[in-house]
Amino acid sequence: MTTSAAAPTGSEDAITDGAVTDRLVDANERYAAAFTDPGMDARPVLRVAVVACMDARLDLHKALGLQLGDCHTIRNAGGVVTDDVIRSLTISQRALGTRSVVLIHHTGCGMESITEDFRHDLELEVGQRPAWAVEAFRDVDQDVRQSMARVRTSPFLLHTEDVRGFVFDVKTGRLREIDPA
Repeated sequence: MTTSAAAPTGSEDAITDGAVTDRLVDANERYAAAFTDPGMDARPVLRVAVVACMDARLDLHKALGLQLGDCHTIRNAGGVVTDDVIRSLTISQRALGTRSVVLIHHTGCGMESITEDFRHDLELEVGQRPAWAVEAFRDVDQDVRQSMARVRTSPFLLHTEDVRGFVFDVKTGRLREIDPA
């Protein structure tokens, strides 16, 4: 038996271009057939926004005991606080009522194994410099601290007193809180 996270083992299991999207669309058909509108508002029940890495090993809702409608979830490579994350948090707070921010990085992050040279190499390959920074890091704890500082000092955010950062251990499933100092 394989899980959806298992790599294909033979040509019969290989996922071809478009096939994975077809699989997702088929799954949505089954979901929609049993779907009933939960009657929820766009405002998260727990008034919290979670910023986390996009890593497929992080099942945030299960790891944090969250249900549909509990939070806003903002994900990107590394879970770093970029201008776009500040944009999303600003909308989350000012338009949709969130008050708390939880930042989650994780062990074994791919952002620890690349450098800003990635951006330079990409420019050489495609002939155009990306407008964004890679936001690679070597020290996950320090990057969580930097992300907390970016949230706490943003002039656009109304609620910066409840900002906490964590590192999720992909081997144990446990969160380890990072002291902002």
